[in-house]
Amino acid sequence: MKKIHTNINGRRRFLKQMSCAALGSATMLSTLNSLKAANAAAISNSMTYMGNDYKALVCVLLSGGNDSFNMLVPRGDAEYAQYATVRTNQALPQNELLAINPNTSDGKQYGLHPSMSKMQTMFNDGDAAFISNIGTLVEPISKLQYEQGTAPMPLGLYSHSDQQQQWQTAVPQDRSSIGWGGKIADLMTEANTNQSISMNISLAGNNFFQIGNSVTEYSIDAYEGSTGMFGYEEQWQAAQLRSQAIDNMLDAHYDDIFKKAYVDVIKSSKDGHEQFSSALEQISPFNTQFTDNRLSQSFHMVAKTMAARDILGMKRQIFFIEYGGWDHHDEVLEAQNLMLGELDTALGEFKSALEELNLFDCVTTFGISEFGRTLTSNGNGTDHGWGGNVFVLGGAVNGKEIYGSFPTLALESELEVGGGVFIPTTSTDAYFAELAQWYGVSASDLPIILPNVGNFYSPGSGNLPIGFMNI
Repeated sequence: MKKIHTNINGRRRFLKQMSCAALGSATMLSTLNSLKAANAAAISNSMTYMGNDYKALVCVLLSGGNDSFNMLVPRGDAEYAQYATVRTNQALPQNELLAINPNTSDGKQYGLHPSMSKMQTMFNDGDAAFISNIGTLVEPISKLQYEQGTAPMPLGLYSHSDQQQQWQTAVPQDRSSIGWGGKIADLMTEANTNQSISMNISLAGNNFFQIGNSVTEYSIDAYEGSTGMFGYEEQWQAAQLRSQAIDNMLDAHYDDIFKKAYVDVIKSSKDGHEQFSSALEQISPFNTQFTDNRLSQSFHMVAKTMAARDILGMKRQIFFIEYGGWDHHDEVLEAQNLMLGELDTALGEFKSALEELNLFDCVTTFGISEFGRTLTSNGNGTDHGWGGNVFVLGGAVNGKEIYGSFPTLALESELEVGGGVFIPTTSTDAYFAELAQWYGVSASDLPIILPNVGNFYSPGSGNLPIGFMNI
């Protein structure tokens, strides 16, 4: 159920022409540094061409491994019977599935988990899509190659830590510490006039996704926003002494370049905190009411930050939210009923707030999770798998579609490698490449961001990797 779009508009052609990725033997770091100015200039000129636009990516990590074949489920009688046979006591009741109606039919019927009524509406309205049977891959692999060990495989395939890292770095053959969101920011950060606050803003602290060669994440809190330095400018006596000591350190002159660099980092952090806090204080409350839990409040803080984009001097931003607790080796049905409901509510609230800001077309929210889970039950839950399903939503999404190939949910099928584990048929590289291109990365720069992308997609083809974004 894959759509290919060949519409290449003037903005994308302009960015592609402005790219200078063909630097040949230059190292990755020098290539990134050389590309910064050209890409920033391309984006700046493109913004004038497109009417001074704003774009943001919001990455939502469902950490622990979402059992996503209970998020997106076959609903037709024959396919449901197959699903129920394999899932046994982990199968959802057929009559409780929320019907979705993709524009492009593969002859099957699909439904969503009964807790995802807002996602059902967004999908059927064309504002959301799913990508099916996606996972980390070094290169395409068959079941025979998997069984014989004749094709390169992701490191630590069923490991939480390895797979979370690989979804965030797009380097499944190595344990890289540089994320693909960080690499994008390395190239594009100069498009923002404010350099005191990172393009990459995290609601979940340190993460691999947002770390680049020169860019790091700016961490904020879901409830408090920018928290600044502990005790600085607070009124209790010890805090006043701390504040005075920090001010003295920042005002001093340093000949030692290392001391100066350290103080510059602290000064930049202090300035960024003051700017960020001041900007958010100027934002009017939303009409949308956000639920009082950390996930909804994380989306609330992202929306407030976007509302302050002009005050902060931001034209491009990348946000990271983590929602943990998806490692359901037991009680998967009970846990998913609660957690998918919380996720669904938060996504619905976020969409409403973006519409208040007239930004829904400018923001793409996408889900990731380290792996799918086994179709078979372990008795009261499911275990670590490989291929799974993800959601993507936003005004620029070619919604009301299921992209990729929804697999035959049967044991001993051509993709099932034991225990209900499925080899992915869509790579994370293709997913990330399309998000990056929508964000403004030229196709010829994609190998810098995603080293394996050429194994799944030809950046010079003029087509999109999957087709779920309107570019």
